[in-house]
Amino acid sequence: MHTKTMYKTDIETKETSPVGTPGARGVQIQLLLDEKNGAPNFTMRRFIIQPGGQTPHHAHDWEHEVFILEGHGEVKLTDRSEPVSANDAILVPPGIEHSFHNTGSAPLAFLCLVPNGPATRG
Repeated sequence: MHTKTMYKTDIETKETSPVGTPGARGVQIQLLLDEKNGAPNFTMRRFIIQPGGQTPHHAHDWEHEVFILEGHGEVKLTDRSEPVSANDAILVPPGIEHSFHNTGSAPLAFLCLVPNGPATRG
């Protein structure tokens, strides 16, 4: 569905689902904007990682942009780790192995934008 009308949603009304991918621990996801809402190019997702939790270490063929909303953690890459915290904007290029880890005592929440298509199905 492509629309010429603005779409607005409250994240508190969006369903939160556990991430069941092997290697994920203590991670929830919310789909905020996608093709179903009229977004023709990108999907916006919100991830919430509990203290001590992590996303799986993985790589894919598309870039994604991440904006840290709250909390503290690190992005682990193949050759290094980088600390992250609220207000950090991160570009993960295609083909780069990465995972997000919550190293703080409160949830680590971030927005993640990916292109529609394979990026949102896998």
